[in-house]
Parts: sequence; C-alpha cells; structure tokens
Amino acid sequence: MLTALILLPTAVATLLLCLPRTTPRRLILALWTAATAVELALTMTVWAGYRPNGAMQYETHVEWIPSAGVSYHIGIDGLSLPLMAMTCVLFLACAVYALRETRRVREFAALFLFLQTTCLGLFAALDLILFFLFFDLSIVAMYFIIAGWGHAAAHRAALKFFLYTFLGSLALLLGFIGLYLAADPHTFDIVELTEKNPLSGRSLYGALVLLAIGVGLAVKTPTIPFHTWLPPAHTEAPTIGSVVLAGVLLKMGTYGFLRIAMPVLPGAWREYALVFVVVGVVSVLYGALVAMAQTDFKRMIAYTSVNHMGYILLAIGAAAAVDATAQSRQLAVSGAVFQMVSHGLLTGALFLLSGVLYERGRTYEMTRYSGVADRAPAFAALTGVAAFASLGLPGFSGFIAEFQILAGSLGPQPVATGLALLGILITAALLLRAMQQVFLGPTRLPALAPGAAKAFPDLRPHESAAIVPLLALGTVLGLMPRFVLDVVEPTSRTLLELLAR
Repeated sequence: MLTALILLPTAVATLLLCLPRTTPRRLILALWTAATAVELALTMTVWAGYRPNGAMQYETHVEWIPSAGVSYHIGIDGLSLPLMAMTCVLFLACAVYALRETRRVREFAALFLFLQTTCLGLFAALDLILFFLFFDLSIVAMYFIIAGWGHAAAHRAALKFFLYTFLGSLALLLGFIGLYLAADPHTFDIVELTEKNPLSGRSLYGALVLLAIGVGLAVKTPTIPFHTWLPPAHTEAPTIGSVVLAGVLLKMGTYGFLRIAMPVLPGAWREYALVFVVVGVVSVLYGALVAMAQTDFKRMIAYTSVNHMGYILLAIGAAAAVDATAQSRQLAVSGAVFQMVSHGLLTGALFLLSGVLYERGRTYEMTRYSGVADRAPAFAALTGVAAFASLGLPGFSGFIAEFQILAGSLGPQPVATGLALLGILITAALLLRAMQQVFLGPTRLPALAPGAAKAFPDLRPHESAAIVPLLALGTVLGLMPRFVLDVVEPTSRTLLELLAR
C-alpha cells in the first residue's frame, strides 16, 4: 500500500512522457490532477487505518544492497503521516492551480509528479541511503522546474539552489557514513541505528557526525547562515514551484532533525541542543526583520519561511533541555510537527496568491499596486485570511503551532522564547503593512504595456479551487486540532523517550 502510494505519481509521469506530443493539453492536465487526487485519497485511506500508538506501521523491509547494509525500508508513524497528507494536499492544489498552464505542459506535469514521489518517499524512508536518494532526487526535480519554467533570472537562481542544497546533501551523506561505520554490524537502517545508539559514550565522534548531519539538514531547512539560496529560488520559481519548495521541501530538513538527528544521536543532541536553540532564535528574528525590508511580495513571503522554520528549531532544541518537564518537551515537539503542517498549508496559499498578483500585473513589487481590493475583493479577502493565519491569529492553525512551541520552550529556554515572541510582532507588522500597501488606498495598477487597459480581474475558478481548501484546512486545524495531535503526540512521547537515553 505504502509503496504504491509513493510510486504511483512516477508511474503516471512515465505514462505522460510516453504519450505523443499531439496529446491535448487538457487531457494531460486532467491526468495530472486525477493522479494527485488519487494520491490524496490513498493517503486518507492510510490515515484511516493508522493506529495512533506511537509505533511504526505499514512497514515494508526488503534487502536492497545487503553487502552494504542498505535496504528498501519504509513505514509511517505520527511524525511522517501528517507530513505525507500535507504533501498530497499541496500537490493537488498545485495541479488545480496549473489547469491554465500552456508551456510544455507534459514535461511540467511529469516533473511535478516525479517530485511528489521523492517527497512522499523521503517522509516514509527508514533507511539512511533511501532517505538520501529521495533527498537528492528532489533537488534535481526542483532544479529543472525552476530553470525551465521560472522567471527572467531563473537559470541563475536554479543553479544557486542546486549547488547549495547539493553541497548540503554531501555533508548529510558524510554524516550517514559516519553512523554506518559506528554501528556493529554496519547498517544504514534508521530503526536499527535508533535501537543500538552506536555513538553512545563517543562524544567527539558524535559531535562530528551531528555537525555533518546538522549542516546538511540546515541547508535544506534553511536556517541562518545557510538560507541565501532561498529568496532567489522562490522569487524566480514558477508559482507552484514556490508552493512545493516552501510547503514541502523545506520540511525535509526539519523532519530529518526529528527522524534522524534526535533519536539516533541522543547524547550529541542533548549536549549541543543550545546551538540549535540559538540558531532557531536568530532565524526567527533575522527572517522577520529582512522580510520587513522587502518590497517584493513573493520575496517577503520567502523570508517569512526562514522565520517560521526558526520556531521549529527553537522547539526541538528546547525539548532536549535538562530542566524541561515531560509536558513541556512534548508540547515543543508536537508543536514543531504541527508547525510544519500549518506552515505548508498557509504559506502554500500565500504563494498561490502571490502568483495571482503576478499573473495580473507581471510584477511582485508592492509599490506598483494600491487599492487592489476595489478591483478584486475576493482576492483581497483571501490574502487577508492567509496573512492573519500566517501571523498566528487565534482560530487558525498557526496559532496552535506557535502556542505549543512557545509554551513548550518557555520553561527551559525563557530568554530565547522571549526573543522569539518579537518575531511574531514583526511578522504581524510586515504582513499588515503589505496588505495596506497593496489592497487599500486609491487604485493604482502597473501598466502591462503602453496604452494597455489596467484590468485586474478577481480570482478565477481554478485559482479559488486551489487556494480556498488550503485556507479552509488551516482554519479547521486551528479550531479542531485534535485529529492531527492525536496522531502526533504518541510518537512525540516515543521520540522523547529515545532522546532521554
């Protein structure tokens, strides 16, 4: 079941590439949308059969390269299942949003379907080499999406993205090899490595392995100072490329910390947890302050992702503090997972809305717009909902996530948590200022060409069909978070028991 869920998008991508070039564009887009809808249905079926007891389920374990200790080992638990569900929701929204795409549609759809396989495969991977394989393949797919369908400077942004993240993947591989050599017998299996804790009592070795893995995952997250690839990649990527990049690919880094770094290297993580707390707080404040300085709407949203990922690092670092209570630790870890899901949905909606803005005015520069609410009230209303949800207003998923993170981190790390609170205030200021700039005041729109009419149509049906469900889910999770927390919390307790060894 899980293997079918992972490989189905690539199978459909292969089918699309085998179709003749004369295949109608609408048929290709329909197949793409249908495949992502089936993926979401399969994920919901898996969720319905999942027992929230903290154990790994739906496992498949087959030897792949036995002589090297590599296996095809996949499974899901309360950490991976919500992220897989969020991934399928976002890819379906992207397919719906792209229904009016006209540029090389067959290749575009095939790349996104292949990228969906890499994302789902990484969240299900229980072998380090399998994790690394999906990690690297996602970089390749996103490189071609940015370079092939991005804006004017897309090739340079794609190259920077690839070089940065590929360098991070090499550091990650170095750390994985270090874990492999420390285990006796040698293995890349995450479950076996977690049980054996091979670096227990080996402080220097553990620190070096954690450094390699931490750098590799920090580049992907991204955190300060490894974030510089993110703004140009987002700015130049096509709209739905930005959605997947922020909503899913960034979570590969934070998920790696929870799946690999914390349970496999508990001693090293406890010893250096303060480093992750400091990096998290700096990312929170820096991301918010730099976002405030942006005049480009899409670039501003990109920097808020640095801010939101910083909260996750703060939480998982605070969870290892020696003076933290069991309740605060669980709140922090559960909040970190919930923040990943919430950020994916809400920032995905914001990037889709930025695409609407660009499609109308051919620029992201906020100074070129004013009074847009008069021309497009539905667009303005949904952007307002997304902005308020993103800054953590009660009633939305962002509030639940940030409340858990701050409540879980305040006891063990009061100074860091107090500083992180400033990030929420700055984020509120920058989003409200952007709303005022673009949507209020006298109407002012960029001219597309000399003498062109300054039309600004409201949301089209395919745009609404992609954006509204994301915001609706963000609202449902803000009002009724239990159906996700009931899945996350048992696994969080298991993770913290492993961390306490």
